[in-house]
Formats: sequence, C-alpha cells, structure tokens
Amino acid sequence: MARMAPHTVALHGHDLSYIDSGSGPVVLFIHGILGSQQQWSHLVDAMDDDHRVIAPDLFGHGESAKPLGDYSLSAHAAAMRDLLDHLGIDKVTLVGHSLGGGIAMQFYYLFPDRVERLVLVSSGGLGREVNLILRSATLPGAAHVLSVIASAPVLSQVEALGRGASKLGWRPSADVGAIWQGFSSLGDRESRAAFLATTRAVIDIGGQSISAHDHLEDAPPVTTLIVWGSKDRMIPVAHALTLERELPDCRVEVFDGAGHFPHLDDPDRFARLLRDFIAM
Repeated sequence: MARMAPHTVALHGHDLSYIDSGSGPVVLFIHGILGSQQQWSHLVDAMDDDHRVIAPDLFGHGESAKPLGDYSLSAHAAAMRDLLDHLGIDKVTLVGHSLGGGIAMQFYYLFPDRVERLVLVSSGGLGREVNLILRSATLPGAAHVLSVIASAPVLSQVEALGRGASKLGWRPSADVGAIWQGFSSLGDRESRAAFLATTRAVIDIGGQSISAHDHLEDAPPVTTLIVWGSKDRMIPVAHALTLERELPDCRVEVFDGAGHFPHLDDPDRFARLLRDFIAM
C-alpha cells in the first residue's frame, strides 16, 4: 500500500499534518496517544473511493508540530474544528481511537451540530481503569526514564532482539507493533514532552481522570458505534458495555481475540463495519 503524501496547514502558528483523500461523505479519523495518521492507512485506502477521508496527526504527534501548551481534550477538539473550518467541511462522521475517542466525544459535546455519527474504538474517557504503563507516565521522574527508554541505543537493542525472535517464528501482535512504533517516535525532547503533557491531561496515577459520563446526559442523541477488542489490556472492554447502557442509539461490536487496536487486528472487518454503519 503506497503511503499518501500528507498536507500541512498552519493553525494558530503551528503546522498540522493531515491526509485528505477521496470525495463524498466525510469521515474524520482521530488517532490515540503515541499514534499517527498512518495507523488509519488501510481505512483510508478502503474508504476513499466513495468517501472523503481526513486523517490528521494530532498536535504533539507524528509530523505535526509539538509546541509547549495545552494538550487537553478541548484543545485537541478545537484543533479538529479549526482543521474542518480550513477545509470548508461542515459535518463529519467522527472515528476516534483511544485518546482519539475522548477527543471525538469532547468534539461532539462542544460542536454537536457538526457530527453526523460517532464511532468510538477502544475509547478513553469512559471509566477510571487504564493500563499501568500510561499511569506511570504521570509519576515524577517519568521524563528522565522515558528519555532512557526511547534513546537510540536502547531502541536499537530492542529492535535487534525483535529481529532475532522473528527468525524463530515470533510475530508481533497489532498492539505490540503499534505501541513499539509509538515509542520509537519519542527520540527527541519535544516529542517526549508532548507525550507526557497529553497523557497527564487525561490520566493520573489512579487511572483516567477525565470522564465523558459527566456530559453524556446533557448531549443530544447521536447514532454511535462502539468497537472494542475482547483482549484489550490498555482499557477494559467493560467500558463499552457500560456506555451501551447509557446511550439510547448505540451499537457495540466486540472483536473476539483483538487487543487495543481492533482496527489493526482485523482491518477488513473494521472497514466493512464502518461502511455499513455510515450507510445506515
């Protein structure tokens, strides 16, 4: 699959990188912590023959700027609104993964008239529980530890171990591949600072500190699809079932055996599911 050349737009003085492909009903994909627009590449390829697909790198991620400043859900949601304004797009189907799900829900809460449908994939913001790996990023000294873990010597040693294991038949899961790619992007101080600021905006040592449940009752109803992996070790699938009880117009699809990245574990199934949902 050929990598699409991203576009760049300056929003409030900072460059935001994004993919804009196809024409038709608009789908905006929002990735999670340590993610990038490239995690949606298969979906862009599967959808852009009759949909317009927008997939940005959030500020602090990928090829977008990593400024000092506000990395809250509201700030990210406002950046997505500004991107849509720049592109002249009024309404979209929002697809958010992990942190991106929290951003999608915040976007909908702030700008409900601009959302046609909502798709939450292993979404943050629906319960306190979250993996210890992310909670540890809120501890004092996390910046120093991260600088060591993400240093070139350590990364190269881990890559060598991975190559050796591959020769013995080991194949990394979608979770391992995506998380490894994310950590590999933290080699510079600006990326690490943005990662810590983003994480600490939504997580404390006890778990997720932001809850969408506080706003769900006040928001107008929206047709919602929730997708989760049954073996998600980052955010438990029980969060999906809780939300299903709260939202009247909600559909839940659990990918059996998938982890935190069901759209990478079974991208073809996810693409079919998303197409059917948008066509409803």
